[in-house]
Amino acid sequence: MSHSESTICALASSIGKGGIGVVRVSGPLCQAIAEQMLGFVPKARYAHYGSFFNQDKVEIDQGIALYFPGPHSFTGEDVLEFQGHGGISVMRSLLESAIGLGAQAATPGEFSKRAFLNGKMDLVQAEAVADLIDANSEQASRSALRSLTGVFSAQVNALTRSIIDLRIFVEATIDFSDEEIDFLQSEQVKEKTQAIKVEIEQILHSANQGAILREGLNVAIAGKPNAGKSSLLNALTQRSSAIVTDIAGTTRDVLRETIHINGMPLNIIDTAGLHDSDDVVEQEGIKRARDVIANADVVLMMYDAQDQNPDFSLLPDNIQYKNLLIIKNKVDLTNESIEKTMVDGSTQLSICAKETKGIELLRQELSDIAGLDSGAEGVVLARKRHIIALEESQNSINNALLQLEGGAVELMAEDLRHAGVAMGSITGEFSSDDLLGEIFSSFCIGK
Repeated sequence: MSHSESTICALASSIGKGGIGVVRVSGPLCQAIAEQMLGFVPKARYAHYGSFFNQDKVEIDQGIALYFPGPHSFTGEDVLEFQGHGGISVMRSLLESAIGLGAQAATPGEFSKRAFLNGKMDLVQAEAVADLIDANSEQASRSALRSLTGVFSAQVNALTRSIIDLRIFVEATIDFSDEEIDFLQSEQVKEKTQAIKVEIEQILHSANQGAILREGLNVAIAGKPNAGKSSLLNALTQRSSAIVTDIAGTTRDVLRETIHINGMPLNIIDTAGLHDSDDVVEQEGIKRARDVIANADVVLMMYDAQDQNPDFSLLPDNIQYKNLLIIKNKVDLTNESIEKTMVDGSTQLSICAKETKGIELLRQELSDIAGLDSGAEGVVLARKRHIIALEESQNSINNALLQLEGGAVELMAEDLRHAGVAMGSITGEFSSDDLLGEIFSSFCIGK
């Protein structure tokens, strides 16, 4: 049964001119709207060619109409689609006619939200709809499709079931604590808990890779003025993204470009040179550079090969927690080789950004840092909230193991409950209205 008594409509195709435009309607008024705008109710799941009319019986367009009676539709409700010529005026007239006949303009993600609420898909699959639309690489598309078809959900549901079964087993020992057999003394409980721990680690690894595919890895280029940061950005993007001159301080703002390495998106961020400056504009650029560096996933600390060492004092205090790569640039001026070495425990790449020498070495190093296996078939396009939930579940399972070792049966059962709730929040089994509103508000209208 539908969770909504209202009927919604929206443009389901791209905004603007196009060969074909699609207006989608969902809700109990679909048949009445079809009667008015088509003159009949289309046969279920058949394409009907004909004219579209407004409330005054004036012809708007000619095209294809499709009708999907609930619950056998995307939303689980009656769904009606008008596929006409993709002009802005035509699409607007179709929407206005549907609204004039009782439909409401859909909010972002409302079609997918209704599909979730009506049991047509779980929360992971609903999010995968938006991720598939937004995917910016072939591998990201494949991973989103895996989530959409239920691969990720099946993994999460199976793991949640294992946690629930273990919790039932543990709680049974509490209810029958006077029995001679102490279940918790058996190795079976410990083995089951450790097996769950391993499964969570495996899914978390896949989810982390999926998050990189979805959001990209943020890579900040840092260093003194005229170290060659803009040249490195241009070498990585293979175009003149940044202005390059011999004048120190040419870059005064943050420049962002996205590239792909083996299907993995990398957000390369060029920053202003880090140094003491009395120039107000340059000071703002340096402030922004520090903010970007502090929040980056990877920091490329770049310095001129003619300098003895990079000046790490220029970097923010939290840099020790980052993936740090030292980039020794302009080695052509010092007659040094293009190579990878280790300096005080950190990787250093000797390159010549201006001549794009050593760039492939850097691309491979960034790929290795991301840990993304371009040939992996098990990666799913995960979101940050999925990873947080998996980490919460992982922490609860670790605590459960500690409680088991200490013989605290009740506390172990409570940790298992927390682990199960965290896992259930991924697919939407335990989700607040606020969470649903936040998730679906990020969708495009018509989805």
